[in-house]
Amino acid sequence: MARYTGPKTRIARKFGEAIFGDDKAFEKRNYPPGQHGMAKKRGKKSEYAVQLMEKQKAKYTYGILEKQFRGLFEKAAASRGVTGEVLIQLCEARLDNVVFRMGIAPSRRAARQIVSHRHITVNGELVNIPSYHLKPGDKVAVREKSKSVEAIERSLANSAHVYEWITWNNDTKEGVFVSVPARLQIPENIKEQLIVELYNK
Repeated sequence: MARYTGPKTRIARKFGEAIFGDDKAFEKRNYPPGQHGMAKKRGKKSEYAVQLMEKQKAKYTYGILEKQFRGLFEKAAASRGVTGEVLIQLCEARLDNVVFRMGIAPSRRAARQIVSHRHITVNGELVNIPSYHLKPGDKVAVREKSKSVEAIERSLANSAHVYEWITWNNDTKEGVFVSVPARLQIPENIKEQLIVELYNK
């Protein structure tokens, strides 16, 4: 299965929330897609369906395919922390996610492209793997030759988000992944316990 590259609004409507960020099209049509999307009577979902939907939402939100996501879950399950929380923290520690959080890219999809196109360094070394796992203290920067890339400059100019676990210097275009965020610090609306229950069946 290839990574989903279709209409983002359709996926957002499926989950009933703008999981990819601000979406004017979703605001206009915030009901499920399809000819019966606006129907008031929609069958009650089974427990399995609810759990599966939550897993799909997490995968779409972070842009991770099943094999990688399953690997992250197994890593989280083997850790000492709360499995669901650790799973989300592992997603947050991915390089593409941190590039997005720092404002270098306007979306995670764009962040993956920026990383893949060799615009980002970690601790001074070029890294072009979006799933690269960052550790607290790692320095993420825009490569010297890429600092004038229009898409990056435009994204940084429009970025207004500030996260406690990340620092960013707009003058030098570099930041630090200071610490692994606590679950309460992560704004994503994901019920990770449902995902844990699904995988443990």
